[in-house]
Amino acid sequence: MIQYFFEDIDPIEINFTVTDWLKKLIISEEKKVGKINYIFLSDEGLLKVNRDFLQHDYYTDIITFDYVKGKTISADIFVSLPRISENAIAHSKDFNSELHRVLAHGLLHLCGYKDKTDEEKSEMRNKEDFYLNIF
Repeated sequence: MIQYFFEDIDPIEINFTVTDWLKKLIISEEKKVGKINYIFLSDEGLLKVNRDFLQHDYYTDIITFDYVKGKTISADIFVSLPRISENAIAHSKDFNSELHRVLAHGLLHLCGYKDKTDEEKSEMRNKEDFYLNIF
């Protein structure tokens, strides 16, 4: 089950095709859909999560709390909508494209992909692009 929550920020519309696409991503990676919560926040809200839980004092677009058990993907995924908007402008993308990239990015981490090294970043970007093209 994939659910969406909005804290300290105005809600945006996320239609059922996005949810279906995210489920297909998980299934395509040979995983099962568990309980996935996307929590959308302001920059300040996500900064507080970053400080309180990770002891990091910087802004980010996404923080994923991994509750994966075996092949079942479960998580709380916190997303800053203002950061998505800024990144979209910086990368000359529209808001929805950048939002979809970030939503997929969180799931890909849960499926085992990393992005610390240049090689891992390249593989992650290729996977994001692959799934974005399917959407």
